[in-house]
Amino acid sequence: MDNKTILVTGGTGSFGKSFIRYILDNSSPKKLIVFSRDENKQFHMQKEITDKRLRFFIGDVRDLSRLERAFCGVDIVIHAAALKQVPMLEYNPFEAVKTNVLGSQNVIEAAINNKIKKVLLISTDKAVHPSNLYGSTKLCAEKLFVSGNSYAHEKTRFSCVRYGNVIGSRGSIVETLKNNPNLKKVQITDRQMTRFWITLEQTFDLVMFALETMEGGEIFVPKIPSMRLEDLFSTLAPKAKKEIIGIRHGEKMHEILLTEQEARHAKKLEKYYVILPEFLGEKNFKKYAKIGKNVRPDFRYTSDTNTSWLNKDGLLSLIGKWLHAK
Repeated sequence: MDNKTILVTGGTGSFGKSFIRYILDNSSPKKLIVFSRDENKQFHMQKEITDKRLRFFIGDVRDLSRLERAFCGVDIVIHAAALKQVPMLEYNPFEAVKTNVLGSQNVIEAAINNKIKKVLLISTDKAVHPSNLYGSTKLCAEKLFVSGNSYAHEKTRFSCVRYGNVIGSRGSIVETLKNNPNLKKVQITDRQMTRFWITLEQTFDLVMFALETMEGGEIFVPKIPSMRLEDLFSTLAPKAKKEIIGIRHGEKMHEILLTEQEARHAKKLEKYYVILPEFLGEKNFKKYAKIGKNVRPDFRYTSDTNTSWLNKDGLLSLIGKWLHAK
């Protein structure tokens, strides 16, 4: 990141804002560009972070011409802009496609036109075997980014990171429960439902590893713990009455970060899995044979069969680190 110009789409979101702080604290970028459509959030962010290396661009990833102007002179793009609220997108499907799919295509085209060196998509476990529109649009975005390398001729490299629920992200269940410690009743969809959990700091490490390692076309997946939602509620709202309401439309019982189909061309590294693109051949990815091992052909990485689990103390420790970081 040193002496580089970096642009973050969705730069005022939970990840974008925190990642920009992380870069300013740990690197020496030439310039950091916040690209988002919410001028109010940009206004408040300017008040909070007064670093002179920051630039603010109001714009929408749906607008290709605005992206091309913003990308001028940029070295690295982190594409974090997306519509994410699952129930809301089920009732506004066209808007989800415009932002998450067509917006990602615009990012790819603007990056190629401006000869950006590296572009990284922030994806989600919901993109794997999607059961809702949000996951489906993120799956499309992943496919676009991997295939985008065919258009770039190695002048611009596109890769993805894919991870689970972020502890303490804006609007998350962890934030909701911590902000309402005296709740009398909480609603649980199913007692056996599980989810992957990751901290913001771990997402930063994943992004930095991907940017340093990527050749173009990889999907990087972190090794992170799982937890049953019932255990999470019992930890954060132990006195609240639990009402079982059943799985909501578009939800899964368990999430997946890596499928058996992907396992055939995936490598196991120390802290991560990396899914290599099949159609780009192996010549560009020989280094992964040196730093990683093949994954079993029948391997699948799911939140219910995960070998790493969060207990009460582990969750409280992660939340404590999140609160301290705030």
